[in-house]
Amino acid sequence: MWPQMIFLVIAIIAVALLALVAMVLGGKHRHEFDVQAYQTRWLKIENGLNKTNQSSYNFAVLEADKLLGCALEEMGIPGKTMGERLKRIGDGLPNISRVWYAHRLRNQIAHESDFRLKYDQARQALSIFKQALKDLGAI
Repeated sequence: MWPQMIFLVIAIIAVALLALVAMVLGGKHRHEFDVQAYQTRWLKIENGLNKTNQSSYNFAVLEADKLLGCALEEMGIPGKTMGERLKRIGDGLPNISRVWYAHRLRNQIAHESDFRLKYDQARQALSIFKQALKDLGAI
């Protein structure tokens, strides 16, 4: 009876250790952001969007994209550009396809001189960037 009891105790300890190792290695490490600093920057972006000022649409989207880029960089997501970082994080962001949409708007603003962003597009892009920042834990 004693050998069976010893084997049972050893088996329980081994299973517990394996479960602990799996949790440590498999668990997602969450980066600790300075949430207050990100929230302050975010509020400046949101409050800067003015329906009667076309240039504020562009500025808000550019700044929101930049803020998300800072968060990804701070997390250590590799890449020289925002696009490269978005490719790397992939499904690490639940709404990655929407983030790509907002980032493409940013690229149109930055690279197409005749592109005219509409107010509703700017609001939608800000909403997407805001959700991504929330998903990362930055705001």
